[in-house]
Amino acid sequence: MGGTMDLEEEATDGAADDGGILAMALRESGLLGPTGDEPEESTAGDEPGTDQEPAAEDTPPAEADTPPVEEAAVEEAAVEEAVAEEAAGEEAAGEEAVAEEAVAEEAVAEEAVAEEAVADETPTDDTPAEGSDEEVAPPPKPQNPYELPGDWYVIHSYSGYENKVKVNLQTRISTMHMDSAIFDVVIPMEDVVEIKGGKKVTVPKKVLPGYLLVRMYMDDDAWFTVRNTPGVTGFVGSGTKPSPLTRREVERFLGTPEEAGEETKAAPRFKPAWDVGESVRVVEGPFADFNGVIEDINLDQSKVRVLVNIFDRETPVELTFEQIVKI
Repeated sequence: MGGTMDLEEEATDGAADDGGILAMALRESGLLGPTGDEPEESTAGDEPGTDQEPAAEDTPPAEADTPPVEEAAVEEAAVEEAVAEEAAGEEAAGEEAVAEEAVAEEAVAEEAVAEEAVADETPTDDTPAEGSDEEVAPPPKPQNPYELPGDWYVIHSYSGYENKVKVNLQTRISTMHMDSAIFDVVIPMEDVVEIKGGKKVTVPKKVLPGYLLVRMYMDDDAWFTVRNTPGVTGFVGSGTKPSPLTRREVERFLGTPEEAGEETKAAPRFKPAWDVGESVRVVEGPFADFNGVIEDINLDQSKVRVLVNIFDRETPVELTFEQIVKI
């Protein structure tokens, strides 16, 4: 019995020694507190027996390396930004160039307008400057038809066919190339006042019915060209050689230019529808419905003297052209 108890005590002492050694080892490893109690459980939830990670405040975390994909994206964004900035710069430069061009065009237009205004104000050679004693040269006066090249001749044609003969002769001159010898073909015309329906009417009339005037150099070829034109019956003149018109005759038929530079145009001539000795009837005035015979015609005053039978006696009465009609 006594031996057994001794063995238990030795075992107990040995276990105590072993327990002390174990406790020391645990303290050194940090698993046992200095008082012999077990260490407190970690608030971070770590399991016992594992190494506790250092606090974030004591050891700063290492920065994570940027992945290659993110670096490529960053570089691409940088390139795109640079391209956009370059495009914006080019656009701004283009707008500036357009604005400068518009300003230049406007300046050129203003300069052209200014030059035109100066040119308008600058007197030309034909227009004397203001305050100048030089007078404007008058326009050239129209030339007298008698002073034109060639002589005027009269040709005879059938009455009423003057216009047709003129066209035929002009065509013949062109086809036979006689423009250098035969210059002009004229039908003399004048304005005549006639009484129609009790009113005066101005109508153009031929001065020489059945005749035309031709301005030409007379030679055999020119004579042959005119004489053999259809509708022409011959030249007017003494003998076989045509005679040119005198200056007075040309001016009578074709008129003369005024000093102002225009051709003279005589007042319309009245052409009565009756002659001296013809019977007429009075339509107006105190002798209306009386018949009479024309004794005299005064074209200058447009009056006639008519012998009217009053109480079986012929009494001269002066009337206007509008007061009588032909019976």
